[in-house]
Amino acid sequence: MPAVARISACVAIAAVAVWASGSVAWAGWKPGSGKSGSETQVHGGEHSQKISATAGAVVFDRSKNGSGESAGPVASATTWTPPACYYAPKYSPAELKAYLEPIWEAGSTGYEWEAQQRDRYVNGHPYKDFNKDKAGKGYWWDSYVTAGREGDPGALDCDKPIFWVDKGDPPPADTPQAVTPEILAELAYNEIRVPSTKVTLAPAGTTKVNLPTWAWLDGAQFKPVSVTASVPVLGISATTTAEPISLKIDPGTSDAETYPASGVCPIDGGRIGEPYAKGKANETPPCGVKYLRSSGNGSYQLRATLTWKIHWTGTGTPGGDLPEGTFGASQDVVVQEIQSVNR
Repeated sequence: MPAVARISACVAIAAVAVWASGSVAWAGWKPGSGKSGSETQVHGGEHSQKISATAGAVVFDRSKNGSGESAGPVASATTWTPPACYYAPKYSPAELKAYLEPIWEAGSTGYEWEAQQRDRYVNGHPYKDFNKDKAGKGYWWDSYVTAGREGDPGALDCDKPIFWVDKGDPPPADTPQAVTPEILAELAYNEIRVPSTKVTLAPAGTTKVNLPTWAWLDGAQFKPVSVTASVPVLGISATTTAEPISLKIDPGTSDAETYPASGVCPIDGGRIGEPYAKGKANETPPCGVKYLRSSGNGSYQLRATLTWKIHWTGTGTPGGDLPEGTFGASQDVVVQEIQSVNR
């Protein structure tokens, strides 16, 4: 393996930094702890989803995100995915020294690699003594792997060895994955959670062949949700917001008709479908399904999938749109034949 690749592979599992020089402390980090850049550390409670959390230099504010056991991540409606890796600040000069020197002293990486590292970060080619003379004037940047993308081949694209960036300066031009408001927006997209799309049906649980079945969602649960991602030491942030726009009904069988015929129920005044009420038995539901054949001794798997429009705003930019996301849930529907009585 080339030296640079070995450097990157070793550093990719670097600890999450405590930014003493930047006056920002990340909880739980210790030099050489082995925590990866993708590992999330939570402030204020390990299991709450309604709090801020850090993943390396990036802080996520999930206070306006969806929550609850049934909530889940949206999947892009296209082949687009958030970046698998990115570069961001990770070490002060003292922290980089505390991280690398124990590795060198262990000798496990080999003399040649150790010599190259010392030459790069200590002997002035190009950095001297870990840039201690610049303490408080910049940061050592390194790669991070996006949460959930650890096994993605794209996570290996950020193979540049640890590099220095002075405060106020842009990162090197050969680091297109360097964190920006847009990349923060994409990372926030990865953290969005939306409510379950299990619909309410009338009749509930069991319906009849050729009987229109009304379907709707509790509109109060389906409000816009958002996540803000920021890098405090750089003073940049981005907020990604998801808004529901339509619900698609898949009856789980071709022996069915949907209302409307497309199976796509639009959001109308914040309402998704319409609750059934007494006296509407002869009306066509604005959102629903009619089964044409009994489910026999089993049931059909009706699937309801909500589409979310996603957009973002960020520091110094109005932002823009990101690919729409979808999230769905399945539920059993028993369909019985209408029993006739001979007199």
